Amino acid sequence: MRFVLDVNVFVSGLLSRSGAPAQLLKGWLDGDFELVVSEQLLDELERTLAAPKIRKRIASEDAEQFVALVRDVADLGPDPTDLPPTRSKDPKDDYLIALAASERAHLVSGDAHLLALEEEVPVVAPRAALDLLG
Repeated sequence: MRFVLDVNVFVSGLLSRSGAPAQLLKGWLDGDFELVVSEQLLDELERTLAAPKIRKRIASEDAEQFVALVRDVADLGPDPTDLPPTRSKDPKDDYLIALAASERAHLVSGDAHLLALEEEVPVVAPRAALDLLG
């Protein structure tokens, strides 16, 4: 199974070691699924982890090491160039839908506006992603 994790899932998994996002990160590292990223997703992850409110809880060095780990271990797909036919209410997230579609992966997100598209695109919440893994 292949997943594209929204940046909010990565951040949630780093901030709380006990929730579904943290379990997904552990599952990925244990080889339970393939993680697909793109340069655009990695850039967004890096920017988000550098935000002052996140830096208060995740040290700069830890954030940099985590992004390097994701870059080294995850499958790197190309940045989407075509917008998907189904669009998010937040246009900045359309690349995630396109990436998941082009890589034949489920998009995992905690964002309500993306989860509202579940009838049109394969998007699931972190807990539902864990259920898919069995």
